[in-house]
Amino acid sequence: MSAIEIVQTFLRTMENRDLDTAQAMMTDDAIIIFPGGKQYATQHDMVASAKGRYQWVKKTFDHIDHLRRDDDTEVVTIMGTLYGVNNQGVAFEGIRYIDRFVLRNGKITEQHVWNDLAETGVL
Repeated sequence: MSAIEIVQTFLRTMENRDLDTAQAMMTDDAIIIFPGGKQYATQHDMVASAKGRYQWVKKTFDHIDHLRRDDDTEVVTIMGTLYGVNNQGVAFEGIRYIDRFVLRNGKITEQHVWNDLAETGVL
């Protein structure tokens, strides 16, 4: 799979909450950073933290950039919108996000997430 396909598969796997498969797509020492600088050691930790924010969330893939760096890592950046249901049962859509992934040898070594969930009042 290409780096873009790996990231898209990873994100869909996360949406389906197949956390063990998603975690296997990452290196053991992967860095996971979410809005507000929240850092997680595993996808299981991230999902446990998200339970206080929304019932479920999914992503559109509107724009994807890919580059290979001189050190043989690859960077995939995806921009799009979030949609889902918050913990009060209110549906939301059209919330901007950017995800940036760094991959080495076909595995994700870094995941950085930015989005407007808090700013929109959805949460």
